[in-house]
Amino acid sequence: MATTAVQEIDNTSNDPTKRPTLVTGGLDFNGVTETVCRVAEAPSAPKSWYFLLVIAVAALLNLFVWVGYLITTGTGVWGLNNPVGWGWAIVNFVFWVGIGHAGTLISAILFLFRQKWRTSINRFAEAMTIFAVMCAGLFPGIHVGRVWVVYWMFPIPNYLNMWPQFRSPLLWDVFAVSTYATVSILFWYVGMIPDLATFRDRAKDKIRKFAYGLLSLGWKGSSRNWANYEWAYLLLAALATPLVLSVHSIVSFDFAVSQLPGWHTTIFPPYFVAGAIFSGFAMVISLAVPARKMFHLENIITLRHLDIMNRIILATGSMVGYAYIIEFFIAWYSGNGYESFAFVNRAFGPYAWAYWTMFTCNVIIPQVFWIRWARVTPWFMFIISIFVNIGMWFERFVITITSLSRDFLPANWGYYTPTYVDVLTFVGSFGLFLTLFLLFCRFLPIVAMAEVKATLPDAHVYHPEEDH
Repeated sequence: MATTAVQEIDNTSNDPTKRPTLVTGGLDFNGVTETVCRVAEAPSAPKSWYFLLVIAVAALLNLFVWVGYLITTGTGVWGLNNPVGWGWAIVNFVFWVGIGHAGTLISAILFLFRQKWRTSINRFAEAMTIFAVMCAGLFPGIHVGRVWVVYWMFPIPNYLNMWPQFRSPLLWDVFAVSTYATVSILFWYVGMIPDLATFRDRAKDKIRKFAYGLLSLGWKGSSRNWANYEWAYLLLAALATPLVLSVHSIVSFDFAVSQLPGWHTTIFPPYFVAGAIFSGFAMVISLAVPARKMFHLENIITLRHLDIMNRIILATGSMVGYAYIIEFFIAWYSGNGYESFAFVNRAFGPYAWAYWTMFTCNVIIPQVFWIRWARVTPWFMFIISIFVNIGMWFERFVITITSLSRDFLPANWGYYTPTYVDVLTFVGSFGLFLTLFLLFCRFLPIVAMAEVKATLPDAHVYHPEEDH
């Protein structure tokens, strides 16, 4: 199996006149269209899709139940206590924002750098971004407790100087995340327009034809359509690129601008960005491996694509590991006793189990991707990606909880324990994420057909006679 995987990746030709292809199976333009369209056009989805949808909808209903319970009862149902005023809600918020980073990175930054391997995975990575940001936006909304005053989070004019905490760093998140979500939705939708028009033209019933026709905005495939499309896509990519760096930097400011030991550090912005890309690519692997198998997309989402993403996971995981280690050096070098204690407490205090779970999942386990077999074996990389996402959730837990539970005053120390409401609400957020993602896979183009076709050799046919 490993030999076959390596041969699939090394399927480039030695003939310099032939371009290596990222699509296998000898697919041409029509083959790509048929492979992608049959996912939505099939009369029924695979049985595994229905099984996963039932689980996801059940988790989503669970989310509604516990959010409703929270609203009617109050945040006392969470495990918050006197020293730990930020609990799982903020941990989950930062976790989901991080998950949403890989989609924009794959779509925008790699597009600007003309990385053609992104074309097979960018569509559902963009969808993942939008759904993850929706899950992230849920938690600040319910964290305020009194959700009927949730409008305090939005930039409504500060009438009569009555705005509470107008200068709070949490308000920065509202601007950053809402801007990121808006640009990501536009980028995702604009990129789908040519493919939606293909769905429209192939539709055999009036409802589908009307729905896809409405969404494709009258696309005709003319040269003028393509020219406008390419300019719009380029501008949105340029607009989205700085957001990849800025959004999670601003999220890190929620912690870094405080005076709390373990939070007040300048390493947080790059550290958070690297961690976000790390966890985001791990989630892309977690989604891509089952999706390519379920919908028979192995010839479009190839082992070469998975191999490249695993290399990025290895690189960003090493950056995160470096950040973990350098934090201890900075604390020691600063000569600040409170700072040194904060990090020693993380590694050897009452939450040491969480710290070493984080370190093992994020630093040690991804090192297996130095081995090529691990990078090209789907079932194995899927397991590793799950461990990475577990580790990244624990990273946010360790940062948030350990610093709050033991601050400057020993008399104020306490131990935070989540309640069943905390746990079930978090599980419900996965229900929201997976429900939206499964519906997207079934009814919208899961792969950017137009972009994949542009990478095929047929799109770059060379005619020597044209030189004369």
